Amino acid sequence: MPLELARRLVGKDRTVAANRSLGRLLAFVAGAINAGGFLAVQQYTSHVTGMLSALADNLALGQLALVFDGLVAVLSFLSGAMACAVLVNYARRRRLSSEYALPLLAEALLILCFGLLGSQLTQFEALLVPFTVILLCFIMGLQNAVVTKLSNAVIRTTHMTGIVTDLGIELGKLLYVNDRRVEMAPVRADRDRLAVLASLLLSFVMGGVVGAFGFKWVGYAFTVPIALLLATFALVPFWDDLRR
Repeated sequence: MPLELARRLVGKDRTVAANRSLGRLLAFVAGAINAGGFLAVQQYTSHVTGMLSALADNLALGQLALVFDGLVAVLSFLSGAMACAVLVNYARRRRLSSEYALPLLAEALLILCFGLLGSQLTQFEALLVPFTVILLCFIMGLQNAVVTKLSNAVIRTTHMTGIVTDLGIELGKLLYVNDRRVEMAPVRADRDRLAVLASLLLSFVMGGVVGAFGFKWVGYAFTVPIALLLATFALVPFWDDLRR
């Protein structure tokens, strides 16, 4: 049963239910890594909109060093998404079962690197901050791209702006009082979509709480169980390919 669960969640044959379940898992991971990463270097790494806004502000203020830092962060996120596309297309053209497992396995290894190397770099702040920002932005770009590809851009997990916007739209529809005298189709909320959006938001928040308290209590080691959780699911399709 655990093997079949892993194949269902991250295998190449996708279903709506599997996409939603994996989306919740990855939203939890994103929330944990984003919150823990902030406590490590006082910078969020999944919010490209904020990075670009800060880049523009720093450019106007003449803070060229911060402009360069912001540019590197955005390019790292972009590189993560590019790496995901390369891995997925490589596996797809070879008809591998690990089409989506490969980028998730890479993400698990990178999260483990963050946990193991971050604690070693705490005494070298000049290396810790750029290393952490580049690595976590790359991870977020990689993760956002893989869930975007497998769900055909229906689900996003690393930032909640779109999720909260869509949630607000559906709630507005839910609260809308239809006037029966108007000869138009009544406004109806998509309750199924509403539940999915709420669950993604809740998963991200729960992940953030776990990541923040985990980093506060045990430091960088809080990433180890997260990396192992991702790797456990991703290794099953990868192992299927190796056996063939």
